[in-house]
Amino acid sequence: MSTKTIKSKKDKTETTSLKKPPTSKNPPTSKKPPTSKSKKPPTSKNPQTMAQLLDQVKQVIVVPQKDERIAGKILEKQKNALIIDIKAKTLAAVGNKEFEIAKDYIDELKEGQEIEVTVISQDTNRGYIPVSLRQAAVDAKWDVFEEALKKDSELTAKGLETNKGGMIVSVSGVRGFVPSSQFGKNFMGRIDDLLNKTFKVKAIEVDREKNRLIFSERHVSEAGELALRDSALLAVKAQAIYEGVVSGVMHFGLFVTVEIPIKGKDGVGHIEGLVHISEISWEKVDHPKDYHRVGDRIKVKVLGVDEKTNKLNLSIKQLFDDPWTGTDQNYSVGTTLTGTVSRVEPFGVFVNVEDGVDGLIHVSKLNTDETYEKGAKITVTVESVDPERRRMSLSPILTEVPVGYK
Repeated sequence: MSTKTIKSKKDKTETTSLKKPPTSKNPPTSKKPPTSKSKKPPTSKNPQTMAQLLDQVKQVIVVPQKDERIAGKILEKQKNALIIDIKAKTLAAVGNKEFEIAKDYIDELKEGQEIEVTVISQDTNRGYIPVSLRQAAVDAKWDVFEEALKKDSELTAKGLETNKGGMIVSVSGVRGFVPSSQFGKNFMGRIDDLLNKTFKVKAIEVDREKNRLIFSERHVSEAGELALRDSALLAVKAQAIYEGVVSGVMHFGLFVTVEIPIKGKDGVGHIEGLVHISEISWEKVDHPKDYHRVGDRIKVKVLGVDEKTNKLNLSIKQLFDDPWTGTDQNYSVGTTLTGTVSRVEPFGVFVNVEDGVDGLIHVSKLNTDETYEKGAKITVTVESVDPERRRMSLSPILTEVPVGYK
């Protein structure tokens, strides 16, 4: 009986020794020795202090200033307003008068598009910051003009008014200029026919900084002919004589569209040139309008080609011989002749002896008892001739030589 008791105790003891020690959900961990490194402060996108909050607000919220140009995003297009997010405390809006001014530009805009606006005032109007698209609309139009110049595309112009140099036109609401020389033959001398009418043009000069827009009507109406211009420049010859049409009359000379025959292409190229006032006539020219008008068909002599502008330097007077050539032989000293008073100046009287040749009676030699009028006939004596300097000295014919006269 004692043996069973012992066994039972032994079994109980063994059984007890096989049980696992109790476990815990959070078993104890060994502590690491402290380090000398300082702990990093907790990082967070959320501001921890008032200073950080203010810095964050400054980065997010824009405070627009009057007349400032600022970028924004179109949120909504309304019938008479454009709502724009400029990242300010309130939205911005283009409305009322500003909307009407830029309406053509606004019609092309879409919601979600990034644009640039100009702040009109910092004071809100009906909960919106008032902004303008005027400058953006103008800039957009300049972009159109620059693109049109680059691609040589056509634009629609409306004639507003004319002046001595050509016509002021409106293209997409912007004023530009079409020089007289840039109208085709169909309108030469009658550009007034295009006033208050629309017609096609091409941009030939676009300068945004100088606010300069120059257009050409003939680049549209005579596009085929202008295509021959390069060939004409190769074909033109210096000292050659060509026909042309006066396309402009200025105080400094005549613009002429010269016709250059092109061999092998059965065509005529047109090149613009200038007859300077000094090349119109051998005689003194007061104003080119006294000799020719726009639309006149004339002959000209080519003196050369301006390589920078590809325009011709022309002459009319050199179609004729220089009248001063041989004047020292034709009018020897002492020759008496009858001429016509051409000009009366404070220093003397000019007498025309033949076309292109005027001599001068100095004031010291004039008869104070006689009146000299332009167009009057007068008999004079030749005192000296200088063909190179184009000068001739004359004196009135005297019945007797005054005492002391030299």
